[in-house]
Amino acid sequence: MVMRRREFVTLLGGVTAGWSVAAKAQQPDRVRSIGVLMVFAENDPEGRARAKAFQQKLQDLGWTIGRNVRIDYHWVTDPDRIRDIAVELVRMAPDVILVYGNQPLAALRRETRSIPIVFVQVSNPDGAGLVASLAHPGGNITGFSQYVLAFGGKWLDTLKEVAPNTRTVGVILNPENPAASGYLGAIEAVAPSLGVQVTPTPGRDAADIERAIEKFSHGPDGGLIVLPDFVAFFHRKLVVALAAQYRLPAIYPARFFVTDGGLLSYGVDQVDVSGRAATYVDRILKGEKPADLPVQAPTKFELVVNLKTANALGLKVPPTLLTRADEVIE
Repeated sequence: MVMRRREFVTLLGGVTAGWSVAAKAQQPDRVRSIGVLMVFAENDPEGRARAKAFQQKLQDLGWTIGRNVRIDYHWVTDPDRIRDIAVELVRMAPDVILVYGNQPLAALRRETRSIPIVFVQVSNPDGAGLVASLAHPGGNITGFSQYVLAFGGKWLDTLKEVAPNTRTVGVILNPENPAASGYLGAIEAVAPSLGVQVTPTPGRDAADIERAIEKFSHGPDGGLIVLPDFVAFFHRKLVVALAAQYRLPAIYPARFFVTDGGLLSYGVDQVDVSGRAATYVDRILKGEKPADLPVQAPTKFELVVNLKTANALGLKVPPTLLTRADEVIE
């Protein structure tokens, strides 16, 4: 399912208010255009929060929707439609594209080597061949990496801290995501020292996810790690519900899984990164080239714990972990 809507005035109300004399002095002779490929449904609160953070930062930098910039949002939730949407977006020839996720970025890279692209929510961009290097990305692409592959070991270690009896862990991954193997390798590297057997479980769509978790649940002392991927993001309510149904402790890569009832998450503050991405879009619109803007690493991380879910699973969260948590949901 894909929806697109051109936003000339506001996304969530109040975002486009204000206009300073300094910003007016900097405005270009024509309205500049930004295309956004967002891997959420249009009505998803997470996607809207990221769009709002992006637009708010743009406004702070002097860009007002309908006055000197317009934004065309493309909301995509179907992996089979990514290429078509990338083609459509490139045909519109925006001044710069903001894209979320490894697979959408790879699709855009195949379609254009000239339109500047700023990415977020992308893992291992240099290892995946999406940029030449982090310091010198080259070409028309730069952005903000969301995770490092070493997170894999951190997820397993944190899951064991909360559920110490876990002996087998199913790793929900999308085989089409080029970063999946890197995360899996990091998890497998630390698994022996924690006494855990790791089982990769593919999740290309909702049916895949349901089959994988149901099959994995038959083993004893199981747990789950959900890798960052837009398929898992879109189907997060299903993943959380299945983990609860089969009483599997699970760790997730983003806070919104836990606010939807998941046990715990450790990852990047993704709304914060969306705001930071606006700074690169601003610099490109003012004449800088993506090749000269180094890929930025994440700077703001968050550990979130859901005590209600822990209690339902019969787990006691260690006080040391609660002390480290950035947010505890009770």
